[in-house]
Amino acid sequence: MILNLDPINILILIVAVINATFGVIIYSKDKKSSTSIWFFLLAVSVSFWGVSMFLFRSIHEIYFGEIFARILYFSAAAIPMVFIYFSLIFPNKTYSFSFLQKNILSLPFFAIALVSLIPGYLINGVQFISGGETHIVFNNFYHTLYVLYINIFFAYGYFLLVQKYIASRTNNTLLNKQIIYIIAGTFISTMIGVFTNLLGPYFGIFKFNWAGQIGNVVMVSVIGYAILKYQLFSIKLILVELGILLLNLFLLLNIFTSHSSISLTLDISILVLVILFSVILMRGIYKDISDREKIEALARDMEVANERLRMMEGQKTEFVSIASHQLRTPLTVIKGYASMILEGTFGNINAGARDAMEKLYKSSDRIVALVEDLLTVSRIEQGRMMLSFEVIDFKEFVDSVLADMKKEIGDSKLELSFNTEGRRGFKVSIDAKKFKQAVRHILDNAIKYTHTPGKIHLTLTEDVIANKIRLSISDTGDGMTPEQIETIFERFNLKIGTNLDQVEREEKNEQKRALEDDENEEKTSPGIGLYIAQEIIEAHHGILRIESVGPGKGVTVVVELPMAGATSDSVH
Repeated sequence: MILNLDPINILILIVAVINATFGVIIYSKDKKSSTSIWFFLLAVSVSFWGVSMFLFRSIHEIYFGEIFARILYFSAAAIPMVFIYFSLIFPNKTYSFSFLQKNILSLPFFAIALVSLIPGYLINGVQFISGGETHIVFNNFYHTLYVLYINIFFAYGYFLLVQKYIASRTNNTLLNKQIIYIIAGTFISTMIGVFTNLLGPYFGIFKFNWAGQIGNVVMVSVIGYAILKYQLFSIKLILVELGILLLNLFLLLNIFTSHSSISLTLDISILVLVILFSVILMRGIYKDISDREKIEALARDMEVANERLRMMEGQKTEFVSIASHQLRTPLTVIKGYASMILEGTFGNINAGARDAMEKLYKSSDRIVALVEDLLTVSRIEQGRMMLSFEVIDFKEFVDSVLADMKKEIGDSKLELSFNTEGRRGFKVSIDAKKFKQAVRHILDNAIKYTHTPGKIHLTLTEDVIANKIRLSISDTGDGMTPEQIETIFERFNLKIGTNLDQVEREEKNEQKRALEDDENEEKTSPGIGLYIAQEIIEAHHGILRIESVGPGKGVTVVVELPMAGATSDSVH
């Protein structure tokens, strides 16, 4: 028995192998999915139809011709049946058939299958035509039923898909596109098969009765494009796998065309080497793709986590804003009554009560300032910090800040000096109220971390070349390491001179220190001052930087602002 390996037969076999492989790949990716299972069955039934045609055209013997003709029409009858079940299930991963779908719907297929396989019913025999296609002799009655069955079942399958397309137009764009590609790919292949393989032989035309099997390549190409573009069934390696498969299939078929033992040996050797290379290549590709998919999954998880963190950050900021607003009123009342008691509004108090009341007043004053800082932070994060710019003399501005802080500077017992270097003046465009808050925070830090006897020196200079005003605030305090400078502008950075052991000791003695050492309590307040100062200064188109030689050698904080007119004044 010799096989006829003409170009048409080879093409039919290639398309059949592609269909089968396509179904296996999809099934292997998601074995539990009902959609994958039924697409696998659809691809296999189409492949089986192609192999049946290959065998029918390849063997020119009456006995085998009739057998393969019956198998050919039996396999074709299975395609519309499987197509209906696929259309019912798609795109669900799980699906339960109703009684009607499970039992009644399959009865016409079983009837047509029996008619196709039993001799003397659908097919009565075959006729070999020299130089032409083999003709099949049909029973007209059963052949008419067969044609009606194929057309009605395919029409019902497309009706189901169209229904799903209409239902998905409003709420599922991806499913809508997938259904469009499935309908387009299968409809083109179906029409080719119906006209050339079904209606043609019904009217005695067998010249193109193989075109339907080759036309299936349209379905493979279009649905393959849908898979790659819209991730239908989540298949990403389909083209690579099919390409390698076709290469190996070509080499396999080449063995049957060998004309000598040397050529046969060479072809077999090449096939074995290519198969081994293909296995190694696919294993490497699968590993690379697997690693990339894991990274992509981690990236997606990270993106989701970041989004949740952003939501939590927004909720936290909103909470801080609301809580701070609620705290400000009672704290102001506490501070006011403490001030009135110290002033003697409610009568004289003894020395011990006065000392306690002074501590209460100072603590409430710091808490009020902290609440105001928290409100400022929430406004900054929510983009609600409004600035009203005006041109002022920066030297006079600094003098006013020092005057406001005269009591704090005096209580610190530190030596403070202020000098200016420049001739053109120090005109800047700022929001005086907001910028005063920034400068106060810088001076507060200098006072807190400079021990007596210590010095704080302010220098105001002008940079004529860069059109900038520069304020330098230097102290002889604790100093900072490069690592501390990098993290100092974080919103809730603890005091710069505190190590972990100190923090643990301070936590253990927090209550005792609050009663006995008010100064230490002040130094352990959350370090949001420089964060606020930096945000305010940057909103004024300025720069804030910190310089320090090292621990114990003091800190210099430099504030740079553009001279008035160097940037356009605006309200943010």
